[in-house]
Amino acid sequence: MSAPSPSLPTPASSVGTDASAPAADGADAPAAVSADAPATSGAGVPAPTAAELLDFVRRTAEDTALVASLPLDPEGRTWLRLEGPGGSEAWLISWPPGTGTGWHDHAESAGAFTVAAGALREHSLAARLPTDGWKTLELSEGVDRTRLLATGQGRAFGRHHVHEVLNESGHEHAVSVHAYYPPLPQIRRYSRSGAVLRLEQTERPEDWQ
Repeated sequence: MSAPSPSLPTPASSVGTDASAPAADGADAPAAVSADAPATSGAGVPAPTAAELLDFVRRTAEDTALVASLPLDPEGRTWLRLEGPGGSEAWLISWPPGTGTGWHDHAESAGAFTVAAGALREHSLAARLPTDGWKTLELSEGVDRTRLLATGQGRAFGRHHVHEVLNESGHEHAVSVHAYYPPLPQIRRYSRSGAVLRLEQTERPEDWQ
């Protein structure tokens, strides 16, 4: 049974800048990844499904006043933390022209994101990587996926999804809304050279909050 539709968010913290923003994210499954989310949240209430997170970010992206309240900085991403449904973590993030996240994943968190303004390109891997015990992997052929998400378009993603998100515009900011459940326990960042993916660092919540 689906949980009641969550209300639109209210800001939960002050505006931040790129140095402390979490990576923004997405992946290849519209709402069909809900099995990846725990059945209940820490408070004992039903955990939000991927479909509910996707609905939340889409409706939030339609809140033009909220989107317009986020300051845009030409030098780096800015962000505003929001209250997500069912104890999830949510963010409103701006992307100056030419900026991106680099390759990363979100550990045990599933979630969704929607573009509220502009457009974002996502490069992702259609493969699940080992969760621990490696520093360098050689990727198989055919695992790369790419998609361009325009204003109003979004997607859900499952746990351990690896991707990078880019604003390829040379002149236009993009703005997007993201939600994760459970709240991000860590983000693993990677470098890539051709088919070789290398784990560079692991970030935890204290690194971006």
